[in-house]
Amino acid sequence: MFVTDKHLSRRTMLRGLGATIALPMLDAMMPARRVFAQTAAGRAADRTRLVCIEQVHGAAGCSEFGASQHLWNPAAVGRSFDLTPSSLRPLEPFRDYLTIVSNTDARMAEAFAPEEVGGDHFRSSAVMFTHVRPKQTQGSDVRVGTSMDQLYVQRFGTDTPIPSMQLSIEPIDQSGGCAYGYACVYTDTISWAGPDQPLPMVRDPRMVFEQLFGAGGTPEQRAQRRATDRSILDMLTSQIAGLRRSLGAADRQRLDQYASHIREVEQRIARIEARNTSGETRELPGAPAGVPDSFEEHVKLMFDLQLLAFTSDTTRVFSFKIGRDGSGRVYPGSGVDTGFHSASHHGTAEGRIKAFAEVNKYHVSLVPYFLEKLQQTMEGEASLLDKTLIVYGSPMANGNNHNHRRCPLILLGRGNGILEGGVHIKAADDTPMANVMLGLMQKLGLDDMESFGDSTGAFSFAADAVAGA
Repeated sequence: MFVTDKHLSRRTMLRGLGATIALPMLDAMMPARRVFAQTAAGRAADRTRLVCIEQVHGAAGCSEFGASQHLWNPAAVGRSFDLTPSSLRPLEPFRDYLTIVSNTDARMAEAFAPEEVGGDHFRSSAVMFTHVRPKQTQGSDVRVGTSMDQLYVQRFGTDTPIPSMQLSIEPIDQSGGCAYGYACVYTDTISWAGPDQPLPMVRDPRMVFEQLFGAGGTPEQRAQRRATDRSILDMLTSQIAGLRRSLGAADRQRLDQYASHIREVEQRIARIEARNTSGETRELPGAPAGVPDSFEEHVKLMFDLQLLAFTSDTTRVFSFKIGRDGSGRVYPGSGVDTGFHSASHHGTAEGRIKAFAEVNKYHVSLVPYFLEKLQQTMEGEASLLDKTLIVYGSPMANGNNHNHRRCPLILLGRGNGILEGGVHIKAADDTPMANVMLGLMQKLGLDDMESFGDSTGAFSFAADAVAGA
């Protein structure tokens, strides 16, 4: 369709009253007769997307009984592993994109002094992606370390409209001191732009949607649009129509699919808000109107918003905190009617450990929804799943006794070829989880990094590196 070197910029935006929409990758953004990979658009498209997800309070499979039953890590290392007894079983359809790293420690979350004992809940989240020991303070003089996601942003996130986004499912609106001498911010965020710069997590899908698509208007304009039940796309009808006329058939189809996805997500948020403001009793009475009472609905909506951001290259980096250590939330979809925190303190009762494994499995079972969407979204000659790295884990191992050794950790996606997938790698005893993150960052392009947190060296992801760091 394009026989000249005229093309659209990858940063083409559609702007209307209270609306700004970045476009997905289109053939029209690739100059004719030039190799895509050599273009600026091609290089931008090939930048790896990074998602850092914290599963709080460990896993049942990290208890002594749970480990013996392989309730998290499979028995076999290498490629012939069996996920059947594991909480990771829902990932079986994506095992070729799964890298399991077992036997690593988050030692910086441990108590080093008597006054720190009992403060694990208020250290763990801050340690997850920094692996630096949080300063014990209830004031504003917080200090931990720059998190993995933000180190990546500082190197490669400056050429997207939004450098990064931080999302959460549970409430994170506490301030000041929490308990055991720790500021609440340590447990409220997993993303740190600097040692003393915690980044706020956004819980409300409406706020995320407006960040992605509503930056072109005032709060009053956005409120007026919602009050008149108009889609953000209604503000851009003429621009979309004009763009469609200039595109080839394949690009028109991509644009229509992208617009349909935006509209579908926007309508879901509107239905949630209508339901939550109808006067009916809510399961989450204090939550914003845009927050679904259903955990599953909330998580999937947040995943869809991440997909839209990746598709449009609005941002390439997300951190996603899906729980809170002390939460009493019940997850009906897991088949377990015990609140989360109580379920994690299972003692040595085998039945209760198995029940907590079902909660872990339920959380993991929501991830394939995102993986499938990424796999179905092509960008150039590869899917977004091939271009994405997802780091999913917990800084706690056995939540029953607040242990931080042999923590659960998995990696998903290919990260533009930095991981082969389909392998279980067991680290040598006493390997810091920070080694894994250092190894990943070096593969992501931060190859001049020599250390991270309490790392002792960069982790090897070779398929035959099944017992070494």
